[in-house]
Amino acid sequence: MIRTVLIDDEIDSNRILQTLLENYCPQVRVVGTADGVATAADLIREVRPDLVFMDIEMTQGNAFDLLHRLQPVNFHVIFVTAFDSHAVRAFRYNAVDYLLKPINIKELRASVDKLTGKVVEGDFLMKVKSAVENIQGIDIGDRKIAFPSLNGLFFVKLRDIIRLEAKSGYTAIHLQDGTKMTTTGTISEYENLLPEAVFFRIHHSHIINLNKIKYYQKGRGGYVTMDDESEIEVASRRREEFMKRLLK
Repeated sequence: MIRTVLIDDEIDSNRILQTLLENYCPQVRVVGTADGVATAADLIREVRPDLVFMDIEMTQGNAFDLLHRLQPVNFHVIFVTAFDSHAVRAFRYNAVDYLLKPINIKELRASVDKLTGKVVEGDFLMKVKSAVENIQGIDIGDRKIAFPSLNGLFFVKLRDIIRLEAKSGYTAIHLQDGTKMTTTGTISEYENLLPEAVFFRIHHSHIINLNKIKYYQKGRGGYVTMDDESEIEVASRRREEFMKRLLK
């Protein structure tokens, strides 16, 4: 049985989620609900749940204020949110689970099923910590992304990434120090996950860090020289958008 706490400043939201869990997730037992940071912190310390569903925004602060209070986090978290796409993107690239309101029953069951038999999983604590840093960090360069590999996850600061290169269903990550890492995700996945303010898909096989461009050579589409001296073609259909981004 997965001992579970629900946290949302809307009482009806807690009630609806509890009903859904009772009807569709029999392996879950709700042991308490709360509506804010202070009450949730006290409840979690008291009942020691395996799993916490929490909204992003709540009274007296937000979910990340709560997680900071409870360090080290020794329970799983599923965010239940109507938050903006940038926050959801951060959760995705750190592999932290989330559900969008209104809750889809199939997605709810899938999220709970992931936990069956593995509460608590050590890597999850690193993922939550990374998600907190990504949402709250002021300098985007200090944020990290978790890249899946065949053997686990490796964490990389966004500012250290020069470019991502598609490699037959895999993606090569080229870093500032000359390191190249291979991740099991596709380049299309990372195009959707990386912050648009910094990264740009310049070609079907390349995403570049706009802060790492050394030189742009004009031409039909042109090409860029990156900090690692690599030369990457600018797809002609991407040139107009690329120039707008460069001149911002």
